[in-house]
Amino acid sequence: MLFAATLCLGCGQKRVVGPAPDMVAALDLRETLEKETGAEGKVEDKAMGTGWASLKGKFIFAGNPGAPKALVVDKDTAVCSKDGMQLFEQSLIVDESSKGLANVVVFLRKSSRVKNESATEKLVMDQKNCEFLTPVFAARVGQAVDVKNSDPIGHNTNISGSSFNQLIPSGDSTVFTPSRETGLPVSVTCNIHPWMKAYAVFRKDGYVAVSSGDGTFEIPDLPAGEPLEFQVWHERATGRSGALDLDQPELKWNSKGRFKITLKENEVRDLGTLEIPADAISG
Repeated sequence: MLFAATLCLGCGQKRVVGPAPDMVAALDLRETLEKETGAEGKVEDKAMGTGWASLKGKFIFAGNPGAPKALVVDKDTAVCSKDGMQLFEQSLIVDESSKGLANVVVFLRKSSRVKNESATEKLVMDQKNCEFLTPVFAARVGQAVDVKNSDPIGHNTNISGSSFNQLIPSGDSTVFTPSRETGLPVSVTCNIHPWMKAYAVFRKDGYVAVSSGDGTFEIPDLPAGEPLEFQVWHERATGRSGALDLDQPELKWNSKGRFKITLKENEVRDLGTLEIPADAISG
C-alpha cells in the first residue's frame, strides 16, 4: 500500500512516505543476481569456446544435370560469338567423373570471435569472352576485389545491393571494396550484355567457402568449442531464396538450408560426401 503525505504551505516540515518494500520481489531479484554474478559481484560472460578448427566436405549431385542451356547472344557478336563460339549458362556445373557440384556456398551465419581480423589479399573478378570467369565468388567485407575486363569491348559491371555499377573499358580494371556483408549471395550482372550473370557473397568474418569444380570446400580457423550454425546456398536450389535442403538429421539440417555443429579445438571435421538429390535442384 502506498502512503502519500499531504502538501501544505506553511505547515512545517513535509514528510513523504515511499512505497512499502516488496520482499518477495526483492528476494527473487537477489537470487537472479547471484546466479548471474561471480564471487566478486561482476556479471560473468557467457560460456565461450577456445581455440580453432576447420570444416570441410564434398557436395555431389545425384541426378542427371543434362546438357547446359545455350545463352542467347545478340550483341557484340564479333567478340561474344567469335568464330561461332557458343556460350552456355553456368548455373549448374557438375564434374562429369566425380559428380562433384561446384559453386555451393557455405558460410557461418554468426561468429562469436574471429582468428584473422582482416584479409589483405586482393581478389580478382575477370570478364572474358563476354562472361564472368568466376560464376560465384566470395570476399570479405573490406577486402579489395579487382574487377577486370579482359575483353576488347566495354562491360558495365553491376553488383546488386551495393553502389557499384561501373563501366569498365576494354582491358581496364577497377577496385571494388565491399562495405557491408550480404545475408545471401547477390547477383552480379552486365547491363550491356544481359546474358552475363554471376553471384557474390560478402561476409565480415571471412568464414565462407564456395565449392570447387570437384565439389569440395573447406573453411579454416573456425571458433572451436561452441555451437556453430552454417548456411548452405546454391543458385538453383529449390529451397526458399536458394536454400539447399538436405536430409542430414545428425547435423540438424533444416529446410532453410542451415545446419549446426560444434568443433573441437584443432579438429579438422570432414563431413564427407553430401549427396544432393535431383529434386533439391530446379530443372
